[in-house]
Amino acid sequence: MFDWFAMNRSAADQFQKLCEIVAKLRGPDGCPWDREQTNESLLPALIEEAYEVAEAARAKHDAHFREELGDLLLLIVMHAEIAREAGRFDIDDVIHGVSDKLVRRHPHVFGTSDAHDSGAVLKQWEAIKRAEKKADSHYLASLPRALPALMRAQKAQSKAARVNFDWAEVRDVIAKIEEELREMKEAIRSEDKKMIEEETGALLFAVVNLARKCKIDAESALQKATDKFVARFNQLEDELKARSKKLGDADLAEMDAIWNQIKKNAQHPTFASN
Repeated sequence: MFDWFAMNRSAADQFQKLCEIVAKLRGPDGCPWDREQTNESLLPALIEEAYEVAEAARAKHDAHFREELGDLLLLIVMHAEIAREAGRFDIDDVIHGVSDKLVRRHPHVFGTSDAHDSGAVLKQWEAIKRAEKKADSHYLASLPRALPALMRAQKAQSKAARVNFDWAEVRDVIAKIEEELREMKEAIRSEDKKMIEEETGALLFAVVNLARKCKIDAESALQKATDKFVARFNQLEDELKARSKKLGDADLAEMDAIWNQIKKNAQHPTFASN
Protein backbone atom coordinates (compact mmCIF):
# COMPACT_ATOMS: atom_id res chain seq x y z
CA MET A 1 0.00 0.00 0.00
CA PHE A 2 1.23 3.51 -0.84
CA ASP A 3 2.32 5.36 2.30
CA TRP A 4 0.65 8.78 1.90
CA PHE A 5 1.60 9.84 5.44
CA ALA A 6 5.29 9.14 4.81
CA MET A 7 5.14 11.03 1.51
CA ASN A 8 3.42 14.06 3.05
CA ARG A 9 5.82 14.09 6.00
CA SER A 10 8.79 13.99 3.61
CA ALA A 11 7.33 16.85 1.53
CA ALA A 12 6.68 18.87 4.69
CA ASP A 13 10.27 18.31 5.84
CA GLN A 14 11.63 19.45 2.47
CA PHE A 15 9.39 22.51 2.46
CA GLN A 16 10.51 23.41 5.99
CA LYS A 17 14.12 23.06 4.87
CA LEU A 18 13.48 25.43 1.95
CA CYS A 19 11.92 28.00 4.31
CA GLU A 20 14.92 27.75 6.61
CA ILE A 21 17.36 28.23 3.71
CA VAL A 22 15.50 31.34 2.56
CA ALA A 23 15.43 32.72 6.12
CA LYS A 24 19.20 32.18 6.39
CA LEU A 25 19.81 33.87 3.04
CA ARG A 26 17.84 36.86 4.34
CA GLY A 27 19.54 36.79 7.74
CA PRO A 28 22.42 38.97 9.02
CA ASP A 29 25.04 36.44 7.89
CA GLY A 30 23.23 35.62 4.65
CA CYS A 31 23.53 36.82 1.08
CA PRO A 32 23.80 40.61 0.51
CA TRP A 33 21.68 40.41 -2.65
CA ASP A 34 18.90 38.41 -0.97
CA ARG A 35 18.86 40.78 2.03
CA GLU A 36 18.36 43.77 -0.28
CA GLN A 37 15.26 42.39 -1.97
CA THR A 38 11.74 43.67 -1.32
CA ASN A 39 8.37 42.39 -2.44
CA GLU A 40 8.37 45.09 -5.11
CA SER A 41 11.88 44.34 -6.38
CA LEU A 42 11.03 40.64 -6.78
CA LEU A 43 7.87 41.19 -8.82
CA PRO A 44 9.58 41.11 -12.26
CA ALA A 45 11.27 37.83 -11.35
CA LEU A 46 7.96 36.37 -10.12
CA ILE A 47 6.22 37.22 -13.40
CA GLU A 48 9.17 35.94 -15.46
CA GLU A 49 9.29 32.64 -13.58
CA ALA A 50 5.53 32.13 -14.02
CA TYR A 51 5.97 32.50 -17.79
CA GLU A 52 8.93 30.10 -17.76
CA VAL A 53 6.80 27.55 -15.91
CA ALA A 54 4.16 27.88 -18.63
CA GLU A 55 6.78 27.49 -21.37
CA ALA A 56 8.21 24.34 -19.77
CA ALA A 57 4.73 22.85 -19.32
CA ARG A 58 3.85 23.45 -22.98
CA ALA A 59 7.15 21.88 -24.05
CA LYS A 60 6.30 18.76 -21.96
CA HIS A 61 9.89 18.70 -20.69
CA ASP A 62 9.50 17.27 -17.18
CA ALA A 63 13.02 18.02 -15.90
CA HIS A 64 12.74 21.64 -17.03
CA PHE A 65 9.17 21.88 -15.76
CA ARG A 66 10.20 20.58 -12.33
CA GLU A 67 13.09 23.05 -12.16
CA GLU A 68 10.91 26.02 -13.13
CA LEU A 69 8.26 25.06 -10.57
CA GLY A 70 11.03 25.04 -7.98
CA ASP A 71 12.16 28.53 -9.03
CA LEU A 72 8.59 29.79 -8.74
CA LEU A 73 8.16 28.16 -5.32
CA LEU A 74 11.39 29.79 -4.15
CA LEU A 75 10.06 33.23 -5.03
CA ILE A 76 6.77 32.55 -3.22
CA VAL A 77 8.68 31.55 -0.09
CA MET A 78 10.93 34.61 -0.47
CA HIS A 79 7.93 36.94 -0.71
CA ALA A 80 6.37 35.35 2.38
CA GLU A 81 9.67 35.59 4.31
CA ILE A 82 9.95 39.32 3.53
CA ALA A 83 6.39 39.78 4.81
CA ARG A 84 7.17 37.73 7.95
CA GLU A 85 10.17 39.92 8.77
CA ALA A 86 7.91 42.99 8.64
CA GLY A 87 5.30 41.31 10.85
CA ARG A 88 2.62 41.34 8.13
CA PHE A 89 2.07 37.59 7.61
CA ASP A 90 4.11 34.42 7.10
CA ILE A 91 4.12 31.33 4.89
CA ASP A 92 1.84 29.47 7.32
CA ASP A 93 -0.79 32.20 6.85
CA VAL A 94 -0.45 31.80 3.07
CA ILE A 95 -0.91 28.01 3.25
CA HIS A 96 -3.79 28.18 5.73
CA GLY A 97 -5.52 30.83 3.62
CA VAL A 98 -5.40 28.89 0.37
CA SER A 99 -6.32 25.60 2.13
CA ASP A 100 -9.39 27.18 3.75
CA LYS A 101 -10.38 28.73 0.42
CA LEU A 102 -10.15 25.37 -1.39
CA VAL A 103 -12.37 23.67 1.18
CA ARG A 104 -14.82 26.59 1.25
CA ARG A 105 -15.14 26.77 -2.54
CA HIS A 106 -15.49 23.00 -3.07
CA PRO A 107 -18.61 22.17 -1.02
CA HIS A 108 -19.38 19.40 -3.53
CA VAL A 109 -16.22 17.64 -2.29
CA PHE A 110 -15.98 18.71 1.35
CA GLY A 111 -19.66 19.47 2.04
CA THR A 112 -23.14 18.58 0.89
CA SER A 113 -23.42 20.56 -2.35
CA ASP A 114 -24.30 18.69 -5.55
CA ALA A 115 -22.23 19.72 -8.61
CA HIS A 116 -21.81 16.93 -11.14
CA ASP A 117 -19.85 18.57 -13.96
CA SER A 118 -17.19 21.24 -14.44
CA GLY A 119 -19.75 23.81 -15.64
CA ALA A 120 -21.76 23.50 -12.42
CA VAL A 121 -18.55 23.62 -10.37
CA LEU A 122 -17.44 26.88 -12.03
CA LYS A 123 -20.83 28.53 -11.49
CA GLN A 124 -20.78 27.44 -7.85
CA TRP A 125 -17.21 28.79 -7.47
CA GLU A 126 -18.26 32.18 -8.85
CA ALA A 127 -21.30 32.34 -6.57
CA ILE A 128 -19.21 31.58 -3.48
CA LYS A 129 -16.53 34.05 -4.58
CA ARG A 130 -19.13 36.82 -5.06
CA ALA A 131 -20.55 36.12 -1.60
CA GLU A 132 -17.05 36.39 -0.10
CA LYS A 133 -16.23 39.64 -1.89
CA LYS A 134 -19.36 41.62 -1.00
CA ALA A 135 -17.41 44.89 -1.30
CA ASP A 136 -17.13 44.44 -5.07
CA SER A 137 -19.97 46.41 -6.67
CA HIS A 138 -19.75 44.61 -10.03
CA TYR A 139 -19.35 41.01 -11.12
CA LEU A 140 -16.14 41.65 -13.11
CA ALA A 141 -14.59 43.90 -10.46
CA SER A 142 -12.14 41.15 -9.47
CA LEU A 143 -10.83 40.75 -13.04
CA PRO A 144 -7.07 41.45 -12.70
CA ARG A 145 -5.86 44.42 -14.77
CA ALA A 146 -2.29 43.10 -14.56
CA LEU A 147 -3.02 40.10 -16.81
CA PRO A 148 -1.71 40.11 -20.39
CA ALA A 149 -4.40 41.55 -22.66
CA LEU A 150 -5.16 38.30 -24.48
CA MET A 151 -5.47 36.31 -21.27
CA ARG A 152 -7.56 39.04 -19.62
CA ALA A 153 -9.97 39.10 -22.57
CA GLN A 154 -10.54 35.35 -22.41
CA LYS A 155 -10.97 35.41 -18.63
CA ALA A 156 -13.54 38.22 -18.89
CA GLN A 157 -15.48 36.29 -21.52
CA SER A 158 -15.31 33.04 -19.53
CA LYS A 159 -16.61 34.73 -16.39
CA ALA A 160 -19.46 36.35 -18.34
CA ALA A 161 -20.34 32.98 -19.86
CA ARG A 162 -20.75 31.48 -16.38
CA VAL A 163 -23.72 33.79 -15.80
CA ASN A 164 -25.18 32.90 -19.24
CA PHE A 165 -23.89 35.97 -21.13
CA ASP A 166 -22.50 34.03 -24.07
CA TRP A 167 -23.09 33.28 -27.74
CA ALA A 168 -25.29 30.24 -28.30
CA GLU A 169 -23.32 28.78 -31.23
CA VAL A 170 -19.85 29.02 -32.78
CA ARG A 171 -21.43 30.37 -35.97
CA ASP A 172 -22.70 33.36 -33.99
CA VAL A 173 -19.14 34.20 -32.96
CA ILE A 174 -17.92 33.82 -36.56
CA ALA A 175 -20.65 36.23 -37.68
CA LYS A 176 -19.44 38.69 -35.03
CA ILE A 177 -15.86 38.40 -36.33
CA GLU A 178 -17.05 39.08 -39.87
CA GLU A 179 -18.98 42.11 -38.60
CA GLU A 180 -15.91 43.43 -36.74
CA LEU A 181 -13.74 42.85 -39.82
CA ARG A 182 -16.12 44.94 -41.95
CA GLU A 183 -15.99 47.71 -39.35
CA MET A 184 -12.20 47.44 -39.30
CA LYS A 185 -12.08 47.96 -43.07
CA GLU A 186 -14.34 51.01 -42.75
CA ALA A 187 -12.07 52.43 -40.04
CA ILE A 188 -9.01 51.95 -42.25
CA ARG A 189 -10.76 53.73 -45.13
CA SER A 190 -11.55 56.62 -42.78
CA GLU A 191 -7.85 56.92 -41.80
CA ASP A 192 -9.03 57.74 -38.28
CA LYS A 193 -6.27 56.32 -36.05
CA LYS A 194 -8.41 56.27 -32.91
CA MET A 195 -11.19 54.40 -34.75
CA ILE A 196 -8.69 51.95 -36.25
CA GLU A 197 -7.29 51.20 -32.79
CA GLU A 198 -10.79 50.70 -31.37
CA GLU A 199 -11.85 48.36 -34.19
CA THR A 200 -8.56 46.43 -33.96
CA GLY A 201 -9.28 45.78 -30.30
CA ALA A 202 -12.86 44.74 -31.07
CA LEU A 203 -11.67 42.33 -33.77
CA LEU A 204 -9.06 40.78 -31.48
CA PHE A 205 -11.63 40.44 -28.71
CA ALA A 206 -14.00 38.64 -31.08
CA VAL A 207 -11.25 36.23 -32.23
CA VAL A 208 -10.44 35.44 -28.58
CA ASN A 209 -14.14 34.69 -28.10
CA LEU A 210 -14.01 32.22 -31.01
CA ALA A 211 -11.02 30.45 -29.48
CA ARG A 212 -12.79 30.23 -26.12
CA LYS A 213 -15.98 28.93 -27.73
CA CYS A 214 -13.92 26.23 -29.48
CA LYS A 215 -12.40 25.35 -26.06
CA ILE A 216 -8.95 26.59 -27.12
CA ASP A 217 -6.75 28.73 -24.90
CA ALA A 218 -6.09 31.87 -26.95
CA GLU A 219 -2.80 32.62 -25.19
CA SER A 220 -1.42 29.15 -25.95
CA ALA A 221 -2.70 29.25 -29.53
CA LEU A 222 -0.97 32.56 -30.20
CA GLN A 223 2.24 31.32 -28.55
CA LYS A 224 2.26 28.29 -30.87
CA ALA A 225 1.55 30.46 -33.91
CA THR A 226 4.42 32.78 -32.95
CA ASP A 227 6.74 29.81 -32.40
CA LYS A 228 5.83 28.50 -35.86
CA PHE A 229 6.49 31.92 -37.41
CA VAL A 230 9.89 32.17 -35.69
CA ALA A 231 10.91 28.66 -36.83
CA ARG A 232 9.90 29.36 -40.44
CA PHE A 233 11.55 32.79 -40.40
CA ASN A 234 14.77 31.11 -39.21
CA GLN A 235 14.50 28.72 -42.19
CA LEU A 236 13.97 31.70 -44.48
CA GLU A 237 17.11 33.32 -43.10
CA ASP A 238 19.09 30.08 -43.55
CA GLU A 239 17.95 29.81 -47.16
CA LEU A 240 19.02 33.38 -47.86
CA LYS A 241 22.42 32.61 -46.35
CA ALA A 242 22.69 29.58 -48.65
CA ARG A 243 22.15 32.02 -51.52
CA SER A 244 24.89 34.31 -50.13
CA LYS A 245 22.32 36.90 -49.08
CA LYS A 246 21.32 38.54 -45.82
CA LEU A 247 18.01 39.67 -44.39
CA GLY A 248 17.33 43.06 -45.92
CA ASP A 249 19.13 42.25 -49.18
CA ALA A 250 16.34 40.17 -50.75
CA ASP A 251 13.13 41.75 -51.99
CA LEU A 252 9.68 40.72 -50.76
CA ALA A 253 8.93 38.62 -53.86
CA GLU A 254 11.98 36.39 -53.31
CA MET A 255 11.33 36.04 -49.57
CA ASP A 256 7.66 35.29 -50.22
CA ALA A 257 8.61 32.52 -52.67
CA ILE A 258 10.99 30.98 -50.10
CA TRP A 259 8.33 31.29 -47.40
CA ASN A 260 5.72 29.52 -49.53
CA GLN A 261 8.19 26.69 -50.24
CA ILE A 262 8.90 26.33 -46.50
CA LYS A 263 5.15 26.07 -45.85
CA LYS A 264 4.77 23.51 -48.65
CA ASN A 265 7.64 21.42 -47.25
CA ALA A 266 6.04 21.54 -43.78
CA GLN A 267 2.74 20.27 -45.21
CA HIS A 268 4.42 17.55 -47.30
CA PRO A 269 7.61 16.58 -45.40
CA THR A 270 8.15 13.39 -47.44
CA PHE A 271 8.49 15.42 -50.63
CA ALA A 272 10.94 17.80 -48.95
CA SER A 273 13.23 14.93 -47.93
CA ASN A 274 13.37 13.35 -51.40
